[in-house]
Order: sequence, then C-alpha cells, then structure tokens
Amino acid sequence: MKSSNDPIGVFDSGVGGLSVLRAMREQMPNESMIYFGDQFHVPYGLRSMKEIQKFSEGITRFLLEQNSKLIVVACNTASAAALKYLRGRFPDISFVGMEPAVKPAAEITKTGKVGVLATPATFQGALYASVVERFGAEVELFQHTCPGLVGQIEKGELDSNATRLILEDALLPMLKKKIDTIVLGCTHYPFVIPLIEQIVGENVRVIDPAPSVARQVNRLLEAGEKTNQMGESFRVRFFTSADPASMKSLLPLLMGNDGEVSAVMWKSNQVTL
Repeated sequence: MKSSNDPIGVFDSGVGGLSVLRAMREQMPNESMIYFGDQFHVPYGLRSMKEIQKFSEGITRFLLEQNSKLIVVACNTASAAALKYLRGRFPDISFVGMEPAVKPAAEITKTGKVGVLATPATFQGALYASVVERFGAEVELFQHTCPGLVGQIEKGELDSNATRLILEDALLPMLKKKIDTIVLGCTHYPFVIPLIEQIVGENVRVIDPAPSVARQVNRLLEAGEKTNQMGESFRVRFFTSADPASMKSLLPLLMGNDGEVSAVMWKSNQVTL
C-alpha cells in the first residue's frame, strides 16, 4: 500500500527530465522525488520501440522498489514508445507521460503555422499521430528532429556555437514559413529556450510542456489523496546508469542546485544498485 509520504518517481533517457522535475519542484515543494537518468542508453530517440519498452520497464521496476507512489515518464520518446505498454504491465500504479503540446499551440497560433521539435521516435509514434489527428487539423505543422541537440544538452552546452547551429538549421526555415509558435517535443529542449528565443525573436511563442505535466501530477495526487502530508521541503534522490559525476556536474546548471547522484547498473534488463 503506497503512502502519501512516498516519493514520486521520475525518469528520462538522460538529464532532459530535469526540466519536468524543476517544474514539479516549483508546484509541489513538499513532495520528495526520485530521478533516474538512463545516461548509459542516451539518446533514446534513434532506438527501437522494443528497446525503449525494455528500458522503461526495468526503470519502472527500480522506481517501484524505491516505493514510488506515482511515476512520471519525463521523456517524450519513452512516452511515445512505452507509456501504453507500462500502464498495461503495471496497472496498479499511475503514470504521467509527455504529449507534444500541439493542442495549446493550435489554440494560440495566429498564423496557423506551428513548428515542432522532437526526436525521430516521437514523430514516428502513435501518440504523436493521435495528437496531430485530434488537434492539428486546422494548423500547418513543420517538424524537425534537431540531430545532435540532446547530446549537446547532455554535455551542458546550452549556448555554444555548435548548439546554435543545430537550432538555426531547424528554426530558420520554419521562420521563413511564418511560424509563430514552437512546440518542444523533447524534455531536453526547454533547457535551450533562451537560445531558441534569441533565434526566433519575441514574436514567436515557445511552449514548454513541463508546467502542465507538473499540474497533471498534482491533480492525480490530490484525486488519490496521496499528496505529502509531512510538510517537508522538497528533496530528491538522483540516480544514473552512467558516470554519476557527469550528472552531478550538470545539476547546478540545469536545476540551480547541487545534489548527490548515485550510480546504478543494468544487468539482464534489470537496474541494480
């Protein structure tokens, strides 16, 4: 039986999900959390659906072993490939996933032209196709996979020339098509919003999905009467399947604070401490 004082589990292929964790910290300062970055396998974007499902299941089992009361799939690629699968495998736990914010983009665009930045796996998934079918019929969508951008963010290069070139390659052709709204379909990408805004200018809206995901987590906890009753301040345990020094060095840059990071290992499709 899950306790309201148990932590929320959050996972991503790497550090991108920290953008969601950051929003959750702001909205739910009393909750404790566990963050898992599968940096051994990052990026997920070019992997097969079966691989991503296997990784996601192993991570979920690990998070449940740490008594997670709800799990946030803070990765658009993993949500597209494995969210439905995870809900079938673990029917007794609530999952919150990432959905490309095509609906709010369609509601606010004035030109009817919207740019979407995401990984190949997200674009190819049924989840994205469903979102486009439901909410994208009245707008023109321009898509780009931003090759190499996840790797740049994993290295902490948020405003380097190489990162700018990747974004310019994606965004400048979209600007010529008169887009006025950009959807970030990867949780890594909010960390380069300042650079994106430099490139596109003040007349283009950039939609960060993290705050709406945090609100959905809060709604589910309240509905299930699982909000933290202890009144403790936010605390989080970080885990990575790669070198913990790498993630630890990025926490001040991406989260604004330091934290201890523990290493875990993959063994026979299972995560072990």
